[in-house]
Amino acid sequence: MNIRETTNLDIEDILLVERAAFKREGEAMLTRNLLVDPTAKPILSLLAYNETQPIGHILFTKATIITAPHIKASMLAPLAVVPQYQKQGVGSALIKKGLQLQSQSGIELVFVLGHIEYYPKYGFTPAAKLGFEPTYPIPNEVADAWMVQALKPGIIGAVSGKVMGCDAMNRPENWRE
Repeated sequence: MNIRETTNLDIEDILLVERAAFKREGEAMLTRNLLVDPTAKPILSLLAYNETQPIGHILFTKATIITAPHIKASMLAPLAVVPQYQKQGVGSALIKKGLQLQSQSGIELVFVLGHIEYYPKYGFTPAAKLGFEPTYPIPNEVADAWMVQALKPGIIGAVSGKVMGCDAMNRPENWRE
């Protein structure tokens, strides 16, 4: 498996992965919108390949903590793996590579709204309990799906507040788990 940063020429491969993974158009359209949204920058978009076949994609876009806009934060969404390659370490490799590159670029916090059984394996913890409010309310029964990971030691507890994603992310339909 090879993982690399995407370019503008990769849009069809990205959308192919998103459509295959989610079996609906919503995530593909969200991904397309995120990739062209100027408020999403800086963006980190990674594609995983098995030889020449695209098999996974992860996207990190800008997030802002309203009470602490100086903190460099990002939102992980979406993570997609083609079904026949799921449960083979593709998602894990994309997350690890993405977090490594985010850390190297100075990102201090990464947020995700995702599966509560999956993302904690990679260091994510429930964000609301740490004082980070999501852009839109999340039902109590899935509140722990709103998670954060600190990439800078000591940042948790030193900052809190409402987290806003980029314009393309800031729609209620994107805040359901």
